[in-house]
Amino acid sequence: MRINAMQFQAGLSMSEFFASYGTAAKSYRAVYKWWWPQGFRCPCCAGRAWCCDLLPTQRLPSSDQSDDGTMFEGTKLPPRTRMPALHLLTSTKTNMAALELMRHLGGNYKSAWRMKHKIMQVMAEREATRRLSGFVQIDATFTAPSYVVIEPVRSFDNASLKDWTAHRLARECEVYTDGLACFRRLEDAGHAHTTLDTGGGRAATEAAGDRWVNVVLGNLKRAIGGVYHAITQGKYARRYLAEAAYRFNRRFQLRELLPRLTKAMMQCKPCPESVLRAASNFHN
Repeated sequence: MRINAMQFQAGLSMSEFFASYGTAAKSYRAVYKWWWPQGFRCPCCAGRAWCCDLLPTQRLPSSDQSDDGTMFEGTKLPPRTRMPALHLLTSTKTNMAALELMRHLGGNYKSAWRMKHKIMQVMAEREATRRLSGFVQIDATFTAPSYVVIEPVRSFDNASLKDWTAHRLARECEVYTDGLACFRRLEDAGHAHTTLDTGGGRAATEAAGDRWVNVVLGNLKRAIGGVYHAITQGKYARRYLAEAAYRFNRRFQLRELLPRLTKAMMQCKPCPESVLRAASNFHN
C-alpha cells in the first residue's frame, strides 16, 4: 500500500494521554483550559472574579460538582473515566462498540451505552450544520474527498432531495452524481449538475468517477458491519454515520480531536437517556 502521510500522522498516544489526563485533577484542569483558553471570564460581568449576582448553579463547578447545562449532565462517570472514553472514540481507526468501551472503562453496559450515544449525539450536532461548497460529488467523485456529509434521507424522491440540498449544499455548487432520477432536481436549485453514466456491476465501482466514493462507503460499511454487526437503523443510523463523518472530517488534525470534542460536549445541551432513545434519524 502506498504510504499516505495523512494516514500515518502521529495521534495522541496512550502514554501521552495518561501523562496529560491520567488523574481526575489533570482531566479537570484540561477541561478548564479548553473551556476558557484566555482565562476565566465571569458570564455576568465579564470580570476575572466570580460575580456575587450569579446563582450557585452558574458558578465555576469543581470536579465533584454537577455538569448542569452540558452534555455531561446526569452522567455518573467521573472525569477520569470520561476522558478515556472521549479519547478511545476519537483515536480509533474504525469504530468502537459500547460493549468494548465498557470493557475498557469498567462499569456496566448501560453507562457505556449512554456515554457512547451522548458522544455520537454531539458529533451529529457538530456535523449537522456542515454545508458543502464548490466542487461537490454525490455518489460519484474524481478525487479523494476533503470533507463528507453522510446521513440518512427519508426517501430518494424529489421532496427529500430538495430538503437535503437546501440544508447541505451551498449556493451554486458544481455537483456530480449518478443517474438517479431525483438528482435531476439539482439544476432547479441552481447547481451545475453533471450525470455520470458508469453502467452497473463491479466495473461501475472501479470507474474513474466512482472510485473514491466507493472507498469511503466501503470503509464505512465494513466498520459498521464488523464492529456493531447490527444497529437500529430506524432510530440511531444518523448517529453512527455522524460518528464516522466527524472523525473523517477532522482526520488532518488527530491530536486536536480530544480537546475539540470535549469542548463540544460542554457546549451541547443535556441529552438524558429518554431523549437518546427517542432520537430522530433525520436532520429536520
